[in-house]
Amino acid sequence: MSKTNQPVIILVEPQMGENIGASARAMLNFGLTELRIVKPRDGWPNERAVAMASRADRVLENARIFDTTAEAVADLQYVYATTARQRDVIKKTSTPNGAATDLRHQSQTGIATGILFGKESVGLSADDVTLADSLISVPLNPEFSSINLAQAVLLLGYEWFQAADDTPDHQILNKERPATKAELSYLFDRIERELDARGFFDPIINRKPVILRNMRTMFQRLGLMESDVRAFQGGVKGLSMKVKDKKNDGNHS
Repeated sequence: MSKTNQPVIILVEPQMGENIGASARAMLNFGLTELRIVKPRDGWPNERAVAMASRADRVLENARIFDTTAEAVADLQYVYATTARQRDVIKKTSTPNGAATDLRHQSQTGIATGILFGKESVGLSADDVTLADSLISVPLNPEFSSINLAQAVLLLGYEWFQAADDTPDHQILNKERPATKAELSYLFDRIERELDARGFFDPIINRKPVILRNMRTMFQRLGLMESDVRAFQGGVKGLSMKVKDKKNDGNHS
């Protein structure tokens, strides 16, 4: 049986060591570690695969080599075949997202699963597809629907990972906190005082409330962090000092 509750990635007759290595790298990006290779064209081990794996060596070191696809899937209970073409078989066909959802459910119930990927030039043979329970078809631009072997592995690995990942869709990737309303209010008040001191509102005094309200709304919309407020405070202070210095220079002239 499969050693883990994650899907086994099965590369059927891959032609280039570079694509095997890139596939291994894509697998490890998304926590997939069990690789099986059926009859690699250039034999095994493959130095080009190791060079391309970029520190995903452990995936390659633990890879299992098989002479036939049937042997590679013999211990699995549910197998998916990736295909870009319609075939003369009637099988359930899923998008990568749909397949990933099913794979997650199957892993939770202890079902051993695998995903078949065909050779770079022609994909999976009809006999290989016959061994699968379901098909996976990637929605692509119909005018250019060819993707690299490693790209296909990356797509499926990504969807598998996302199906159980709880990373927020939007977040601030630092340890700062958003500015408090008190900090924002202090900043607004300071800006208002400095504008008043320079007579900014004198020609349009009747519109002062509207202008200040629009300004506050703009700052609120920016979603400022505490460091942003400090930066604005520093900028306002710098401008104030410059104006005061000029006034002092004028008094001494």
